[in-house]
Amino acid sequence: MRTRILYTCDLHGSEKCFNKFVNAGKYDVYKANIMILAGDLAGKAIIPIVDQGNGTYIGHTRQIFDQDLQVNEAGKLAELEQRIRNAGYYPHTTDLKTVQELDANPQQLKSLFQQVMVETIERWVRISEEKLAGKKIQLFILLGNDDPPPLAEPIHRSKFAVDPENKVIDLDGVHEMISIGFSNPTPWKTPRECSEEELGAMIEKSASALKDPKNSVFNLHCPPYDSTIDIAPQLDENLRPTVTMGDLVRMPVGSTAVRAAIEKYQPLVGLHGHIHESPGHINIGRTVCANPGSEYQSGILRGYIADLEKDKLKQCIRIEA
Repeated sequence: MRTRILYTCDLHGSEKCFNKFVNAGKYDVYKANIMILAGDLAGKAIIPIVDQGNGTYIGHTRQIFDQDLQVNEAGKLAELEQRIRNAGYYPHTTDLKTVQELDANPQQLKSLFQQVMVETIERWVRISEEKLAGKKIQLFILLGNDDPPPLAEPIHRSKFAVDPENKVIDLDGVHEMISIGFSNPTPWKTPRECSEEELGAMIEKSASALKDPKNSVFNLHCPPYDSTIDIAPQLDENLRPTVTMGDLVRMPVGSTAVRAAIEKYQPLVGLHGHIHESPGHINIGRTVCANPGSEYQSGILRGYIADLEKDKLKQCIRIEA
């Protein structure tokens, strides 16, 4: 028996990366029977496209494309909106008065931001259901630390996609999976981060319920501490990268709780993300821990293929599309 997992993470709203992921399942590109889309799902910001009232629209896209973009046809407007989504941002086509109102009311802007995030996940779930209908594929979608909790609601309403967090999932009768999308504390104070003690307790609650840990998958968004797949730039008090002698200073920022759980339970494979700059895989004891990294801004899908057999991880290969 062989179980093949296609794993990706940290899409941060990039619709181009999402479409590559779901199409890989639709067209059996990697012949996976389990697909995991593991946080962070949320995009970074709303990008206004302002209706000038004369059939012309101006996209405030300077932060993405280094310049504001103007279109004057309905078809071109749709193309601009999709281009913004592909880059991991949320287009919002409106008039100048509304943009000014949003700028003056941070709470209103925050509410709109959450609304479009949820709407995007609803669309992604719907696209997944349509494209993977009839396929013998299990789809799991997990929030990450950057994802506000309401983003899980469209997943919970789906009859196809499954939110695996805080559950022991029987993948195939032999292999089980546990999943936690929270991270240890970050400088960014994201919606779903917690202390190492709290993260350790969450992992332990799920891991202790495993029937056979040695045949399990640990789907933990945060990578293990000091594992080479958790290296990020060291930030100063202003959240700027530290540079010494012209070189960027880097440091491990993964979770000690994740590492302790992997050392204790020794699952077949640990699937991680969170740190975009540290792709790769490494052994911690018998466990292969993998982080595909992320290049969502460029529309590049990074992931891992993991082939599971009883008592054995046959292969774990990083893919890029």
